[in-house]
Amino acid sequence: MVGAGGMWRRGAALGGLGLAVAGSTAWAMHRRLIYYPDDLPVPPASALIHGAEDVQFTTDDGLTLHAWLVPPATDVTSRDITVLMAHGNAGNRADRAPLAAELARRGIATLLLDYRGYGGNAGQPSEQGLALDARAAYWYLRNNRGVAPERMIYFGESLGCGVVAELALRYPPGGVVLRSPFTDLVEVAKLHYPMLPAQLLLRDRFRVLEAVRKITVPTVVVYGASDVIIPAEMSAKVADATRNLNSTVVMPGVGHNDPHMLVGEELIDAVESLIPD
Repeated sequence: MVGAGGMWRRGAALGGLGLAVAGSTAWAMHRRLIYYPDDLPVPPASALIHGAEDVQFTTDDGLTLHAWLVPPATDVTSRDITVLMAHGNAGNRADRAPLAAELARRGIATLLLDYRGYGGNAGQPSEQGLALDARAAYWYLRNNRGVAPERMIYFGESLGCGVVAELALRYPPGGVVLRSPFTDLVEVAKLHYPMLPAQLLLRDRFRVLEAVRKITVPTVVVYGASDVIIPAEMSAKVADATRNLNSTVVMPGVGHNDPHMLVGEELIDAVESLIPD
C-alpha cells in the first residue's frame, strides 16, 4: 500500500496481472492502476494550518477545483515566493499540510492543489485533466493573487513531477523542484506490473525525462536512495538529463514515503535554494 506521497499500490499488482489476461478490460481500467484519490471532503484549511484559506478556481473544461492557499506565517518576513504544489497519486491536499506549514514558517506561501477526483473535487483524473488542473492553479495565482511567474516555484511530488514538468514547459516559473521523479509512466508500470503490456495500455504517460531536457528554469531533483516505488536509478536518470540542473539531493537510506520525503529539511532547503537573492 502506498502512503500520501506514493505512486503505486503494491497490492494492486495482483489485480493488474488479472487484467492482463483480459486485454480490453485492462485498457478500460488502466487508470485505476495509476490514480488512488482520497475523494472524501477535507476539513477547512484553517483547521490544520493557521491563516490558511480555502480557495477555488475553474479549469478550462469547466470543473471547479477546491484548493488551499497557505500564506507565510505572520511572525516571519515574507520571502515573496509562492510554491505551487502538485502531489502524488494518492491522498489529497490535507496530507501535504505539514510541508506547507513548514514552508510558511520560512516565509514561503504555498498553493496546495488537489486534482480532479481528489479531496472532494468533481471529475476523474487523467494526464490531460491534471494538466488542465495545474494550468487553472497557475492562472489563479497570476490573476487572483498577483503572483508573477518568476516568484513561483513548482513543486512536484512523484506523479506530480509529471504535472509540473508539463506546466513548466508551458508557463516557466522561477524554479522547479522534482521530488522522486520518474522517467516515463510506462517505465514505472513495467517495473511494478511486468505482465501488463504497458506500452500498449497506458494512455497517460507523463514523460518527465523528455520534459526536463527542455525546461529552461533552474531545477532541483530530490530522491531517496532506498526508494522502491520510484527507484533511485530512475530519478538519477532524470537528474542527469535535466537541462538546467540547480542541484541533486539524494537522501541515503530514505524510501518513497519516509517522513524525510514528506516534510524533511532537505525538501525545505531545496525550495529555498531556488529563491532569487
